[in-house]
Amino acid sequence: MAKKKKSIFECQACGYQSSKWLGKCPNCGSWDEFIEIREDISRTHTLSLKRDVKPITKIEEEKIERFSTFDRELDLVLGGGVVPGSLVLIGGSPGVGKSTLLLKIAGNLAKHNKKVLYVSGEESMGQIKIRANRLKANEENLFLMTEIKLQTILEELKENSYDVLIIDSIQTLYSENLTSAPGSVSQVREITFELMRWGKESKTAIFIIGHITKEGSIAGPRILEHMVDTVLYFEGDSSRELRMLRGFKNRFGSTSEIGIFEMTREGLVSAKDVSKKFFNRKNRGAGSAITVTMEGSRPLVLEVQALVSESGYPSPKRSATGYELNRLTMLLALLEKKLDLPFNQYDVFVNISGGIKITEPAADLAVIAAILSSFRNRPLSTDTVFIGEVSLIGDIREVFSLDQRLKEAAAQNFHKAVVPKAPISEIKGIKCYGVEEVSKLLEWM
Repeated sequence: MAKKKKSIFECQACGYQSSKWLGKCPNCGSWDEFIEIREDISRTHTLSLKRDVKPITKIEEEKIERFSTFDRELDLVLGGGVVPGSLVLIGGSPGVGKSTLLLKIAGNLAKHNKKVLYVSGEESMGQIKIRANRLKANEENLFLMTEIKLQTILEELKENSYDVLIIDSIQTLYSENLTSAPGSVSQVREITFELMRWGKESKTAIFIIGHITKEGSIAGPRILEHMVDTVLYFEGDSSRELRMLRGFKNRFGSTSEIGIFEMTREGLVSAKDVSKKFFNRKNRGAGSAITVTMEGSRPLVLEVQALVSESGYPSPKRSATGYELNRLTMLLALLEKKLDLPFNQYDVFVNISGGIKITEPAADLAVIAAILSSFRNRPLSTDTVFIGEVSLIGDIREVFSLDQRLKEAAAQNFHKAVVPKAPISEIKGIKCYGVEEVSKLLEWM
């Protein structure tokens, strides 16, 4: 084996490597992100003599076993619980509750005879102890370690076996094998690979907390998200009590589910009676409409708010919070075309209350209803929901799980529903009005 030292330059935004310094990264386009790093490159010439190749028809299906985190919402997002040997990456803005949630989960697992190691590179043991007292997470099976050196952590894992390992956070650790600073792309990639290898060999479930960049993605190369088994993102403003944990990747379950948490004095807890937290039945004026969206298998009743005002500029403003801006622009163009409404002279603002983001087109009908209500300055009925997708030609199309949405609306004491005109199952307590196109909606209103 021959060892050789090599100096390379690495982009800290995407991980692209070059033999010379560059001002602009040719891969991601970032400026002044290249730093010089030195690595010991070991050249080995090995040939694997043993090959394990089998027909897929003769391979037995691996049975996935899970254990609960004893938190309903987190189990839902993970697909039913924690898989031994899995690597879970959790990202989110500072103060959103990542460390709080994982310390509480660590306490839950330790209470139920799971041995947990909580490694922190950002806080002292005394600081973590104060938070644990507040979260009621003081358990004999929960062990704390304040360390940023990867080799020391691996030595502890070899000497003592643990069921769960929590890293807070991946950007604070460093490996002796690399000379780059902690948090650099090379360090994050190397550490994640070593943790993944150890987790798979020892069947230790690993949770990693990752900082996010100003663009909202996890700091480090995109390959980091490809290496782990599950990627979860916390959404929500740290000034609000509600937080949403959304899955973007899950090798052991669905990514369509979201977990909804509530920040209390005892930390993040699973939110109770979630549906009533995203809409207001009282004091609803013009520009407010109610819809029902599906987040995985869960229907959520949401309030869509719109404000239409005359524009003082040649190019009117278009703004959307929690709703796709391009889709809003499309709906406004459709209303101008089909209803001859002069929205090219008006500023239009749309907001989804509660801080949630709508990612499905079933809310199109509610958005249009809210815009027309604000434009006409006429409040809508407080016991009506609007569910339907609007196409570019102006017709209103069916949405999936309509029966489940209507049942949730009826459970929240809504008595009327404007839906696509199609065979509709009768839902007790709610009357449905079918509309075929946008112009019919205006007549109904």
